[in-house]
Amino acid sequence: MDDLRRLAVFAAVVRHRSMSAAGRALGMSPSAVSQQVRVLEREGGVTLLHRSTRKLTLTDAGERLHMACAAMVVQADLARAELRSAREAPSGELRIAATVGFARHIAPALGELLAAHPALSLQLLVDDSPVDLIEARVDLAVRFGNVPDMPWAARRLGSFDWCLCASPAWLAQHGEPSSPEALLGHAWVGFVRASGALMFSFQGPAGERQTLRIQPRIASNNQLSIQQMCEAGLGPAMLGMVDVQEALDAGRLRHLLQDWQAGSLDVWALTPQRDAQPAKVRHAVAALAAYLAQVPGMRPPV
Repeated sequence: MDDLRRLAVFAAVVRHRSMSAAGRALGMSPSAVSQQVRVLEREGGVTLLHRSTRKLTLTDAGERLHMACAAMVVQADLARAELRSAREAPSGELRIAATVGFARHIAPALGELLAAHPALSLQLLVDDSPVDLIEARVDLAVRFGNVPDMPWAARRLGSFDWCLCASPAWLAQHGEPSSPEALLGHAWVGFVRASGALMFSFQGPAGERQTLRIQPRIASNNQLSIQQMCEAGLGPAMLGMVDVQEALDAGRLRHLLQDWQAGSLDVWALTPQRDAQPAKVRHAVAALAAYLAQVPGMRPPV
């Protein structure tokens, strides 16, 4: 690194035509600049500059070295320009990890951003399993629930309410439940858990609480599959309001026990960097937050 610094100092001396002017440009004293050049000459065993009281002139060896140094400085300037561009304008590949159920929101959330910045490309990694952001080179991951302690940066994008759902066909066969506990004897559709059981807590209109321990008869690790099986009449399911609003409006699902609150789930944007976020990540997070604020069933962060 010291060698590179000396070469940069030498290039500055030639560009500014004096030790003093180079020192002012580099924030160094003229004597410090001269010392750097003398070290280069001593290590190379050649004279690089002819010095006089009026001017500096390059020797043949100095001329050849300056050509190489000038190219190095140009490349360094280009590298700094690339850094500024990455910081100021969205460009390059944006790698986003999202769950299967949430992936359908990526296109409407980021469509305008991608259209406005042709130098920006997108690679969407869809997986319901946790992803190591560093190993998978992920710039931004959308995750749900509690965020454990981790070295990554987390920004809360909002939250959505849980919605206890069943299909009209299931309700026609089993009837409308009057309380959460009325559903204990039924076969449920739900997420796969290591323990096998799911715990759901409800708060009633008078503040009463009921907690259900459910062993799903039909289980999946994929939210979209659970919703599809619920719509097919295979059992009630606890689903995210943000995911089922369209199915509720279309009549494929019914919202059960609407007087009972089933809690909510936070939505997070995770990024591997806490500081100096590139423009592509900053703009993508902002676009996601703005989009989700308009999605039925979502509540913005407070």
